[in-house]
Amino acid sequence: MDPNPRQRKWIVAAGAALAIVVAGSFSTLAGLLVGPLHEELGWSRADIGFGSLVNMVVYGATAPLAAALMDRIGMRWVASGALGLIATGTALATTMTAPWQFALYWGVLVGVGTGATATTFAATVTERWFVARRGLVAGILTAASVVGQFVFLPVLSWVIGEWGWRAAAYGLACAAGGALPLVYAAVRDPRAAPRSRNSPRLGLNFLRSGPFWLLAGTFAVCGASTNGVMWTHFAPAAHDHGMPPTVAASLLSLIGIFNVAGTVGSGWATDRYDPRRLLAAYYALRGASLLVLPLLLSASVNPPLVAFTVAFGLLDVATVPPTIALCRAHFGSGAPFVFGWVSAAHQVGAGSVAYVGGVVRDVFGAYDLVWVGAGVLCAVAALLALVIGRGGSVPVVGRPEVYAPNARDTV
Repeated sequence: MDPNPRQRKWIVAAGAALAIVVAGSFSTLAGLLVGPLHEELGWSRADIGFGSLVNMVVYGATAPLAAALMDRIGMRWVASGALGLIATGTALATTMTAPWQFALYWGVLVGVGTGATATTFAATVTERWFVARRGLVAGILTAASVVGQFVFLPVLSWVIGEWGWRAAAYGLACAAGGALPLVYAAVRDPRAAPRSRNSPRLGLNFLRSGPFWLLAGTFAVCGASTNGVMWTHFAPAAHDHGMPPTVAASLLSLIGIFNVAGTVGSGWATDRYDPRRLLAAYYALRGASLLVLPLLLSASVNPPLVAFTVAFGLLDVATVPPTIALCRAHFGSGAPFVFGWVSAAHQVGAGSVAYVGGVVRDVFGAYDLVWVGAGVLCAVAALLALVIGRGGSVPVVGRPEVYAPNARDTV
C-alpha cells in the first residue's frame, strides 16, 4: 500500500538523507589520504592537492547539471546513479599508482557522484516535497551531509592506521553500493512536479543577476574556508605540530557533531530572521576563528582548541539554509537549479584553496598563511552578504511557489 502524501514526504526525506550521509563520508576522506599517499607513493602535497581540486571543481560543476537532470529523469535515478559512480570511483582508486589516476578516479568519478547528492539534492527535495518549515528541513538534510563527513572520521582514521588507506576506501565503496537499492526504493518525485523555470531549456538569464553573483561569491568563500582549507589541510597541519592523525580526525569529528546543531539551528533561524544578516554574522565569526587557529595548534588537545572546534562546528554549514532561502527569494521555483550554480562556485573556491594550501605548505613548510588568508576572505564575504537584496520573486520568509500536491505541510 502506497503511503499517504504526509508519510511519503518523510520517506523521501529519509532516503535522501541516507544518500547524503553516504556521499558526505567521501568529502573529508581526502584530508586523511594526504599523509598516506605522500609516504607510500611519494607524491607531493601539490600533486595530492590537485586531485582534490579536480574533485571539488567537478563536484561543483555537477551540482547545476544534476538539478537539471532531476527535472528530466527524476531524483530517484540521479541519486541512485550517483551512488553507483561513487562506489566505482572509490574502488578504482585503490589500484592507482600515479597522480593522474587520483585526479581521474577520485577527482572525476567520485566528484560527479558526490556533487549529484550534495546540497543541491537537499534543496530539490525540500522545494518539491515541503512547504512549511522549509528552512528547517533544508537544515536537517544539510546536517545529514555533516554526519557523513565527520561522524565516521575517527573510524576511518583508525582503519587507515591499522590496515591502510585502501581498506578505508573499500569500506566506503561497499557503503555506497549497499545504500543504492535503499535510496532507489525511497526517493521519488511528487506526481505533479513542473520543470524549473530556470532550467537550461529556458536559458541562463539569472547569470545577469547581481544577487546571483553576490551569492556565488559568498558561497565560494564558504567553500574555501571549509572544504578547501579545513577538511583538506587541518589534519596534516595538526600533524605538523606533532598531533597524531587519529586525534586530529577526532577534532574534525567534534566539529561535525556541532555542525548538526548549528545547521538545524540555522534552518530554524532562517524561517524567522533576515537571511542576509545571518550570513554576515556567520562569515564574520568564522573568519575570526580561522585567524586565531595558528595560535592554537599544538601536539596535544587544549581547551582553546576545543573551543575553536565547537565554534567552527556551529558556524560551518550554517550558511546553507540562508543561502537557499535567498536563492528562493530571488529565483522562485528555479531556486534548486540556481543554487546548483551557486554550489559550483562553492566548490571552485574549495578546490582552489585545497590546491593553493598544498603549494603553500610545500614552499613555506607551514600552513599559517593559509589560515590567515581564509579568515580575510570570510571578512569580505560578511560584507558582501549585507548588500544582497531581499528579492522580488517571492518573500524571503513566507510561502513561495510550491510543487503540487503539497499545498500544506504538517510537521
